[in-house]
Amino acid sequence: MVPEISARSSDPCGRFSELPGVLERAGFAIVTDVIDSQVVSALIEAIDAIPPQGLVLERGGSVYAMRNVLSLVPASRELAESEALTRLSQAILGPSAFVVRGLLFDKTPEANWGVPWHQDLTIAVKTRTETPGYGPWTVKGGIPHVQPPVSVLEQMLTVRVHLDDSDEERGPLRVVPGSHAEGRLGAEATRDWLARVPPQTCLVPRGGALLMRPLILHASSPAEASGRRRVIHLEYAAAPLPGDVTWFESEFPGR
Repeated sequence: MVPEISARSSDPCGRFSELPGVLERAGFAIVTDVIDSQVVSALIEAIDAIPPQGLVLERGGSVYAMRNVLSLVPASRELAESEALTRLSQAILGPSAFVVRGLLFDKTPEANWGVPWHQDLTIAVKTRTETPGYGPWTVKGGIPHVQPPVSVLEQMLTVRVHLDDSDEERGPLRVVPGSHAEGRLGAEATRDWLARVPPQTCLVPRGGALLMRPLILHASSPAEASGRRRVIHLEYAAAPLPGDVTWFESEFPGR
């Protein structure tokens, strides 16, 4: 069963106290009613106002992703630092949680795609700094990306805020519960997890959020129906990076 919690329950703080245990066991959870319909509409309007530019990705003539949405769409940073998202991230990571990267995914009939089973193994950083434990390095949209030590990924949280309903026909994310607990998984270990543990489909309503650990195995299929599946993908941490490497979006408060 997919773990699901309502942000508008009569005792939201009490309900959120369940999240650390759920994330530890399953590696993911769905929280409904994180933001209301007016906030969703304002975010969509702000996103639609952004013209194509260097950090916007296009497919088939349609924009389907933004790598640097926190800078391109100020409303998305307001969302990432809002009380609603702060309560969620702090429930898992503690009071020092802060956002370190933001992406936008917009799956449409014109810009449709599938993603095979994988873990999120890279982070965005300010500059390439050769430091033991980091590598390989890549550059995406002019931003340095690197695979950090596994211990860094284990302490991160991804919050995927849905601006549209994510139903079975819109290419929802699927996850393998518990697969986050064994670090980086090679091809054989991935096949073993998929053979042993049935994947769960994450159907998230408009205004809800999928919380997940970056190391959980996840995938999605192309959408089978018309409509859009817009997701603001936010990554949070609660400490500076070890070594001389710095988070792309935010340094540790007070550093």
